[in-house]
Amino acid sequence: MESNGTIVSKQVAVFKALAHETRLRLVEILATEGEKCVCYLVERVGFDQSTVSKHLSLLKEAGILSSRKEGLKVVYTLRTPCVHQFVQCVDRMNEDRECALACAGAAEHEKE
Repeated sequence: MESNGTIVSKQVAVFKALAHETRLRLVEILATEGEKCVCYLVERVGFDQSTVSKHLSLLKEAGILSSRKEGLKVVYTLRTPCVHQFVQCVDRMNEDRECALACAGAAEHEKE
């Protein structure tokens, strides 16, 4: 079983990976459009391939994305859709509206 410190370290790695505009944009694209190759993501975010690949690598290391080779291409997939749901919840908080996802989770905690 993992120690509390290890769990917190993994949580911090996820938040650090998400704490960049380009990486959040990549998560959004993969969440809404499905798996994509690096070449497509480069076009969408407007940075060179090495920059996009570094961002994708950080997201993969944090466990947010997974990848697979398809011939010469690398295709990325959002491994954790809950991350996108969390970002949507944050968007609703920023609009001073309650998040339906948080409400569903809160209802579960009230049962305990």
